[in-house]
Amino acid sequence: MPNLLSMNNLENDTIMSLLERAGEFQRGERAPIDGTVVNLFFEPSTRTKMSFEMAEHHMGLAVLPFETAFSSILKGETLYDTVKTMEAIGVGAVIIRHEEEAYYQQLEGCNVAIINGGDGSGQHPTQSLLDLMTIYQEFGRIKGVHVTIVGDIAHSRVAKSNAAALKQLGAHVSFICPEEWSGDYESSEHLDDFIETTDVVMMLRVQHERHAVSALFSKENYHEQYGLTVEREKRMKDGAIIMHPAPINRGVEIADCLVECERSRIFKQMANGVFVRMAVLEYALKGRD
Repeated sequence: MPNLLSMNNLENDTIMSLLERAGEFQRGERAPIDGTVVNLFFEPSTRTKMSFEMAEHHMGLAVLPFETAFSSILKGETLYDTVKTMEAIGVGAVIIRHEEEAYYQQLEGCNVAIINGGDGSGQHPTQSLLDLMTIYQEFGRIKGVHVTIVGDIAHSRVAKSNAAALKQLGAHVSFICPEEWSGDYESSEHLDDFIETTDVVMMLRVQHERHAVSALFSKENYHEQYGLTVEREKRMKDGAIIMHPAPINRGVEIADCLVECERSRIFKQMANGVFVRMAVLEYALKGRD
């Protein structure tokens, strides 16, 4: 049973196979799987958790309920022992979101499929896959598409996962952010220099919980300097689209009226997330790729 831990571990053929399979599920194909899974979410989540639960429902999987507040984690149990417990009782796959970056390194020796639902500021592979699916459906290709990722690059697992996969698949990727948030990536502070030439404007959530954002910017100043304003949207090229992994700070990363505008694919991304996660569950439990 293969794990899905990071986009850095996936070959192009596997990525495209997962996207094609997700497309088949979107078109109505169903391939129920016998098995039991559990969602171990140690950080808050709406889209990822509920999307996995919907995908699990469509795949006919049994899903064990798990609540951190009522688990032995509070008694000091390690993540390794929690996952080994799931393995011992017959769970086939665990979906884990955890605040610790690369938490999965401590799970070597676990004989259960591990699907990374987000690790700290590290990776978010299923979000990247659903983003890739959205771009692929829009343009019929990924190679040569210009994607501009805007926001808190250093703290964004979405940015890191997408940067790796998009470049590997031949896309042109630009980063826009305050210098303090560039991390290891070469970036610009001037979205206006890219707005007329990019195919995809991918806005990132300002992650208030990971650093003191207020010390750098007010909401108004951030929106003016780095946000997708109404004026910037008007300058976008014909056929260019808007993406955002959500949750959205409306009026900060993106003007409220643009969240559901004609260019926006934000809710399409969410819909695609169910089909991608169906493909990932099949991949993890049956090894299909």
